[in-house]
Amino acid sequence: MINLTLPLDKGTVKSLKAGDSVMLNGTILTARDCAHKRIVELIKSGKPLPFSLKDAVIYYAGPCPAKPDTASGSCGPTTSARMDSFAPTLLNLGLGAIIGKGEMSNEVREAIKKNCSVYFAAIGGAGAFYGNAIKKSECIAFADLLSEAVYKLEVENFPAVVAFDCHGGSIY
Repeated sequence: MINLTLPLDKGTVKSLKAGDSVMLNGTILTARDCAHKRIVELIKSGKPLPFSLKDAVIYYAGPCPAKPDTASGSCGPTTSARMDSFAPTLLNLGLGAIIGKGEMSNEVREAIKKNCSVYFAAIGGAGAFYGNAIKKSECIAFADLLSEAVYKLEVENFPAVVAFDCHGGSIY
């Protein structure tokens, strides 16, 4: 198990290989389909984003509301392939890493390689487990999208596997 502190520096990204088990600690952003659509619309219209993509980590998830005395409810990964049409644009603008579930397109894999990024696979069906790894949660963009808004999460001991590395390796 490799313990990683987010955001990742390029040296760390280069050291990761497809199949590595990792434990993520630090800041991640959530964004699903609706948020990605808005992000790309802002980019295409030349408007500023409400957060920085530089070295950011986007988790393809929508957190459920928190119960009392918790930072978040269940927060499991959604199917990553649904973001295939958006991911290369965000990676080309400095996105450092993606967390999701399942395989992504060759175009995304090439963008990860080109931009020295990484794709982490999270465990499908483990939303309650991942919710427990969230220590702080704050909506930072598109609040009208509810659980599909962009949330800034602070996570501790968030397990994942390197699915695509920056060298072109893949667990798929």
